[in-house]
Amino acid sequence: MNGKKNNGTETDWRTRSLNAPSPVQQFGPCGRIMKNSAMVMQIQDPASQRLTWYKPPLAVLVVKKVRDSTVLSPFVQLVEWLIQEKHMVVWVESAVLEDPLLMQDKKFLNIKDKLVTFKDGRDDLTDRIDFIICLGGDGTLLYASLLFQQSVPPVMAFHLGSLGFLTPFQFQNFQEQVTNVLEGHAALTLRSRLRCIIVRKSIKDHKSDSDRNDSSSAEYDCSGSNSISSSNCNTLPSTNILVLNEVVIDRGPSPYLSNIDLFLDGRHITSVQGDGLIISSPSGSTAYALAAGASMIHPSVPAIMVTPICPHSLSFRPIVVPAGVELKISVSPDSRNTSWVSFDGRNRQELLHGDSLRVTTSIYPVPSICSQDQISDWFDSLAECLHWNVRKRQKCLDELSDLTGSGSEDTLDEIDNVQI
Repeated sequence: MNGKKNNGTETDWRTRSLNAPSPVQQFGPCGRIMKNSAMVMQIQDPASQRLTWYKPPLAVLVVKKVRDSTVLSPFVQLVEWLIQEKHMVVWVESAVLEDPLLMQDKKFLNIKDKLVTFKDGRDDLTDRIDFIICLGGDGTLLYASLLFQQSVPPVMAFHLGSLGFLTPFQFQNFQEQVTNVLEGHAALTLRSRLRCIIVRKSIKDHKSDSDRNDSSSAEYDCSGSNSISSSNCNTLPSTNILVLNEVVIDRGPSPYLSNIDLFLDGRHITSVQGDGLIISSPSGSTAYALAAGASMIHPSVPAIMVTPICPHSLSFRPIVVPAGVELKISVSPDSRNTSWVSFDGRNRQELLHGDSLRVTTSIYPVPSICSQDQISDWFDSLAECLHWNVRKRQKCLDELSDLTGSGSEDTLDEIDNVQI
């Protein structure tokens, strides 16, 4: 398997074993893996993934759930404590300061001028933030992931929202918990992300059918890797984005079934006829993919999940593929309609005939700080959020001994009718 360069930012993604232990290279007395200079193997025991600071963190980004008055008081407490007690530089989104309820808080007005603000989509936070604290539900962590399209600072997420798969911390004793993290006493879960690129056909390929035969079939990517003029990209915008949960391809407003071709490392695997397709990371296995019938995968497992949405086939079951492969999704040439694609519920856009979506595992995971450890946090979230494997306990035989001891026929008949 050959390595591959990706615009100088992500290298050898095709052969990288993300967060997985490296297998033994030799099998018995004679067999071994052929040496490949392009192969990159990472030996990493998930239990050894501990946070360490090579210099004290100074700048912290606080991401707050929007339009939720219950988060305002914890937000003010946290920001005030970080500034006055920890002497940290606190960053917040400028839109946070536009909340009229927040402006009525006297404590916040005293520290407002000490905050550093940024605007999403305009200001680049790369190499400016040492540490991230999220206050809200899982959406706050998804938003923090979108803000950093390369390396992500460690994220500490407090559960103050409606869903808490990704937010393991409780806010009651935040001072102690944040102090422990700042001192480097914390485990990490490296949540892999998906690198998604929409590759557009040239503008000529999207003209009328009569002109299509004479058009160029060259593909271009508006992410800046090719030398196509920006005017073409403005006409057919392209997307290069990292997602934490999933990328969803669906039929949009069309009444017709989606007809989508799925390729794996260049080989056609199947065509999807249904409402669409979900390509998710292990972290996203407990999101939309779970509702569509997929299995739940621990976030440390290096994998990509492929889940159909309402497939018109009884045998189309969700599948799991290795993290190192490239998935290509395109609208089938004979499809009656186009498709629509969204990334973690954002940036929704149309996928036209001839366009393709390329999905791989990114080398930039989200380092999510654990409240306890990787295993305990995940199973606690399954029990708390989904009530996973919760049922009434089966009675043991000792509880039925009084009934069996009587020996009466009526009592034995009752025992026979007991449902165990």
